[in-house]
Amino acid sequence: MQWFGPAALFVFCSAYALVFAEGKLHLRKSKPVMVAASLIWIFAALSFRAEGRVEEIDRYLRPVLLDFSELFLFLLSAMSFVNTMVERNVFEVLRSYLTQIRLSSRGIYWAVGALSFVVSPIADNLTTALVMGAVAISALGHDKKSTAGACVSIVVAANAGGAFSPFGDITTLMIWQKGFVHFGQFLYLFLPALVNWVIPAFLISLTIPKNSVQAVHASAKVRKGGWAIVLLFLLTIAATIVLDHTLHLPPYLGMMMGLGGLNLFSYFLHRAEERELSQEIEDSTLTMQPDGQAKQGRPFSIFNILEKIEWDTLLFFYGIMLSVGGLGAFGYLHNLSTLLYEGFGPTIANMSIGLVSAIVDNIPLTFAVITMHPTMDLGQWLLLTLTAGVGGSLLSVGSAAGVALMGSARGSYTFSSHLKWTWAILLGFAASVALHLLLNRHLLT
Repeated sequence: MQWFGPAALFVFCSAYALVFAEGKLHLRKSKPVMVAASLIWIFAALSFRAEGRVEEIDRYLRPVLLDFSELFLFLLSAMSFVNTMVERNVFEVLRSYLTQIRLSSRGIYWAVGALSFVVSPIADNLTTALVMGAVAISALGHDKKSTAGACVSIVVAANAGGAFSPFGDITTLMIWQKGFVHFGQFLYLFLPALVNWVIPAFLISLTIPKNSVQAVHASAKVRKGGWAIVLLFLLTIAATIVLDHTLHLPPYLGMMMGLGGLNLFSYFLHRAEERELSQEIEDSTLTMQPDGQAKQGRPFSIFNILEKIEWDTLLFFYGIMLSVGGLGAFGYLHNLSTLLYEGFGPTIANMSIGLVSAIVDNIPLTFAVITMHPTMDLGQWLLLTLTAGVGGSLLSVGSAAGVALMGSARGSYTFSSHLKWTWAILLGFAASVALHLLLNRHLLT
């Protein structure tokens, strides 16, 4: 009956409204939620003190902070690897190759969509969408209709591909780290995720012409150590999986070990490029490297990579997770869990969360469910993973991949161009849920 709970809920809704209006206000999404997180926990502490149990607040706060810390360390390592591969031109080589081969517009469309589905389980769906979007714009930029259709397919494919891998999306990572779904069990979602992309992709492809695309002659080369870093990233993922399966060590430990290996490798790479740069200066015969980077006069540095980490995104996760955890301390999540999972049943509840994620970011929704900890079997946790991962594809603003691609493909891919295909994406969403309930019915009790 106190005012602290409603005040905390008002603060959270106000902060999230500012997050939703980020595109118009140009206010970084981390700023309002970080303030909201502190205010909500202050209200929670005041409420606990009024009830004479202020010492219990630590019991609610520390588990939430531990969850964020594990997620932060995992993402810090993953983002460092991805940014390093970008800096070493690994993705640029892929983009250059796809734009040089002679494919039709429809061929390019299917190629970037398929690659988005394949790459996003390893790289995150945001990076995948940006890289494949750049390929589509470069190859199809002369045809805005085809470019828009390709971008829609890329967003759907990146989100769908990320749904069957712990590395593909923040929501799958959180569910994996909490132990609700083990690494190999995510593969149960492969076919449903594939259907989720293929159905709308096929319908969109009918509007893409079959005319040939002029080859782009610009080429790119992987910079020194690029392929070694790719190999190190794959070994890091393998080590993370092995440590999780055999010794039950948390995933962030394996990823941080890989980040340590990247730091060590960067030392030798820095020394090698430093020697080359010094030799070039002495010889005064070369002013640029073949890839055009030597003009900057700076050898590789891991600290330059760390500066490019999406700190706004990481701090946003901090604000969201602590805000949701604070609402949980008030009992709001318990009441919501009772209403959804006991009132409507887990299947309807999980499907509803997937549909809502088209408007509300899937991260707070998924973390709220994890914090609620409803009684669900493996099949239902997989259903939540699927719907929360692919539900954001229904609208361009429903996922980080869509929002980022709207920024990079401005003028070609817009909210309205995506909305035009929402009906087809919804068909894919319904088909993927139905296929999961059919194929994995043995996991449902």
